[in-house]
Amino acid sequence: MTWSAAQYSLFEAERNRPIRDLLAALPPIAVRNAMDLGCGPGNSTELLAARFPGAAVAGLDSSPDMIEAARSRLPGLRFELADLESWGDPGPFDLLLANAVLQWLPDHATLLPALTGRLAPGGCLAVQMPDNLDEPVQRLMRDIALDGPWAAKLAGAARQRTAPATAEGYYAMLRVRCTQVEIWRTTYFHALAGGPGDVVDWFKGSGLRPFLEPLEQAERGAYLERYLAGVRRILPPLPGGGVLLPFPRLFLLAVR
Repeated sequence: MTWSAAQYSLFEAERNRPIRDLLAALPPIAVRNAMDLGCGPGNSTELLAARFPGAAVAGLDSSPDMIEAARSRLPGLRFELADLESWGDPGPFDLLLANAVLQWLPDHATLLPALTGRLAPGGCLAVQMPDNLDEPVQRLMRDIALDGPWAAKLAGAARQRTAPATAEGYYAMLRVRCTQVEIWRTTYFHALAGGPGDVVDWFKGSGLRPFLEPLEQAERGAYLERYLAGVRRILPPLPGGGVLLPFPRLFLLAVR
């Protein structure tokens, strides 16, 4: 799946809120070596470096466009083009930050314990991922995919996102290897002045990508027309215009 750094960055201020909240919740750990897993265009890496100005901070991402944007944004930091599933650096790391990336990867029961194994003693795995697959705007993507001339092309699109486990499930995965595990869920309500059109633009940079990539240009336009019409039905307008986009996110902190 290809990514557009420019599209993703359209709502950077809103996307940065959960990163700031996650970094603010970190326990008092000494961070000398930190890695931003799935760094995107470098917005999360920038916040990570600002939080730990004395640390060696690096980032990795599987998207060439994202890595190019990150390197341009933060030329003094190291960025690696790599797939997280095959990333081979054993560490140890004092901090591994995984911001809005693990939802694209399968088998969390194997992946998360493996990541904690790369932590130094006292190191922390900090995870934030969307927990919004049951939100109406997400269900709408799947409904449109199944109800159109593109149904065969999009048969596997919904499976590209991994549904998060339960809090109990993540606790069991992590507590075996870690001395401290914290889990919480926050729903953000993003006020988008551009209304339903902004919602479409938001998800064109993330959740809509598996549904749009397999389609030809004309099909993409038709799919997006249906999606925009559905968003108009789902999200009521605010007084004065715009909409509120509810966005639940799941947070994990695990200290080795």
